[in-house]
Amino acid sequence: MRVVLGVAGGIAAYKAVALLRLLREAGHDVRVVPTAAALRFVGAPTWAALSGEPVSTDVFDDVEHVAHVEIGRTADLVVVAPATADLLARAATGRADDLLTATLLVATCPVLMVPAMHTQMWQHPATVANVATLRDRGVQVLDPDDGRLTGTDSGPGRLPAPEAVVAAALRLVGQGDLSGRRVVVSAGGTQEPIDPVRFLGNRSTGRQGVALARAARERGADVVLVAANLAVPPPGGVQVRTVATALELRDAMVEAAAGADVVVMTAAVADFRPAHIAGTKIKKSTQVPTVELVENPDVLAELAAHRPSPDQLVVGFAAETGDQHASVLDHGRAKARRKRADLLVVNRVDGGRGFGTPDNEVTVLDAAGQVVATAEGSKDDVAHVVWDAVVARLSDRTR
Repeated sequence: MRVVLGVAGGIAAYKAVALLRLLREAGHDVRVVPTAAALRFVGAPTWAALSGEPVSTDVFDDVEHVAHVEIGRTADLVVVAPATADLLARAATGRADDLLTATLLVATCPVLMVPAMHTQMWQHPATVANVATLRDRGVQVLDPDDGRLTGTDSGPGRLPAPEAVVAAALRLVGQGDLSGRRVVVSAGGTQEPIDPVRFLGNRSTGRQGVALARAARERGADVVLVAANLAVPPPGGVQVRTVATALELRDAMVEAAAGADVVVMTAAVADFRPAHIAGTKIKKSTQVPTVELVENPDVLAELAAHRPSPDQLVVGFAAETGDQHASVLDHGRAKARRKRADLLVVNRVDGGRGFGTPDNEVTVLDAAGQVVATAEGSKDDVAHVVWDAVVARLSDRTR
C-alpha cells in the first residue's frame, strides 16, 4: 500500500518517526510530506533515511513530475500525524500553500488526521468547527489522548500512541475487523410530546452511541446511526437517520436492521408516552392536569425476537441503578435473559455516572447473564471494548 505520512509542525512530530517505522515494518511504502515547521523538529535526512523516499515541503520542488498532484493522486492512504491546529485550519479552508495541503486537496483516498496540540487550542471553537468541517467531508479525525503535554500541563491534546494510529489507519482502508460488515447503532434519548412545548424524556446525550458508531466506522464497518435528539454531533462517514420519539426510533431501527450484520441499541428509549397529546400548550390552572401514560414498545426485545437473519447479532444497552431488591448487575442479568439479545451492556447511571459524562463504566453480559467483558474509561475506549466482544462473537459464528 502507498501511504503518504504528513507531519505538521508540533512537538509531537518526533512520535511520527515511530509511526513511520511501524508502517514500513508492516510492508507499506511511505512518502513523508512534512511542513516547513515540522522540519524544525525532525530534519529531512531522518525522514528520507527511514522512508527511502525523497522529502520535500515545497510545491515547486520536483516540478517536472508535478509532485503536488501526483503524491496525493497515487496514494492509497494519507495519514497526518501530528495534525496541528494550524494544519487543521488550512485543510478545512482548502488552502494549498505547501506540499502537504496541496496533497490533501488532490487525494481521493481515505484520509486520517491525528490532532496534537495544547488543550486550549483543541477546545477552541475555531478548532472544533474545523474538525467538524473535515469530518463532514469524510475525513477521519481521531480525538487526541488525554495526558501530559508540553511542560507541566496535562489534558486532551496528546498524540495517541503510534500503534493506535496505525491500527486506526489500517481500519480506514478496509483492513479492520469489521470490514464488509453493515452495522446499525441507535444513540440519544427519545422525547415523548405532552403538548407542543413539553415532553417526557431522559438525560441521555448520545455520547456513547456516537462513540460506538465512530469506532465501528474506524474498524471498517458501513455504519447507519439512528439519532434521537443528540446533544453531540454525529461522526463523519456514517449514514444518519434522525428520529425524535420511541415509535419513530422503532420504525427506523426495524427498517435499518433489515440488511444489517450487527444491531446495537444504545439509545435510551422512553418506557412510556402520553396517551393523548394536547394540540395547544397546557395552561396553568387551579387543577393540576393528569397525564395518562401508555407503554412504549420494547424496541430491543422486538429486534432480538424478529431478526431478518439468524446470523444477525443484536446488542443492547441497559442503564441501571441498584435498589433494595437487587444490584445493578443483578438487574442487568435479569434483563439480559428477558431481552434475548446476544450481548447486553450494563452501565450504572446513578450518582452522576453515565449520562452526560465523558467516561463510562460497563459490564458486557451474554444472553444467559454471564460476564463477557468489562470496560472503564472514555466512551471511545468503552466502545472499542464492546466491539471487541462483538467481533469475537462474529468470529465464533463463522468457524
